[in-house]
Amino acid sequence: MAESLADRLHAVNERIQNACIRAGRDASRVRLLAVTKVFGPEAIRDAYALGLREFGENYVQEMERKAPVLADLAGARFHLIGHLQSNKTKKAAQLFSSVDTIDTAKLAARLNAEDRRLDAMIEVKLSDEEAKSGAAESDLPAIADAVRACPSLTLRGLMTVPPWSEDAEQSRPYFARLRKLAEAHRIPELSMGMSNDLEVAIEEGATWVRVGTALFGRRKKP
Repeated sequence: MAESLADRLHAVNERIQNACIRAGRDASRVRLLAVTKVFGPEAIRDAYALGLREFGENYVQEMERKAPVLADLAGARFHLIGHLQSNKTKKAAQLFSSVDTIDTAKLAARLNAEDRRLDAMIEVKLSDEEAKSGAAESDLPAIADAVRACPSLTLRGLMTVPPWSEDAEQSRPYFARLRKLAEAHRIPELSMGMSNDLEVAIEEGATWVRVGTALFGRRKKP
């Protein structure tokens, strides 16, 4: 019999709880961001019915299509977790509660100019992979200062995506590095860890784990 979303959510929550026990952490300090990109509004509704309220989307255009049919979901918050082009900041500010991929001071300024309260995270690129987005470590201090200077933005945390590996331990150095950067710059939250490596992320201090596949299954290409 196929697993239900409720079964998969229970399994993910157990993984989070067990990782927190091993790490000596309070499980209430780790939040689950359900990654719903490429899944339809019905998947978000099903997850909402099970108590999830925080959802991650990669694309402004996709969220624009979903938003009208999800407007009745009181308390649902959507995070932009994909790269944001500066020409889409107006729409992003209207559609999302949090932009987790700020990577330049200019992008922060453009979001701030929309005069809408937004939570903000800075995405930091810690690998050499060409396909990855994010700010260089050396640019982080200036970007953090820029976000803090924006009255419409609240700097919540740092985010990173390590290189993909079937071995979750390969992610650990990237997560540890992000934690050290957050500590150095007094930034409280860390968005890191996905379906395959969330335990390692929690051991290294994640306060948000971004889970799609373990909840909704493999994504079909749009």
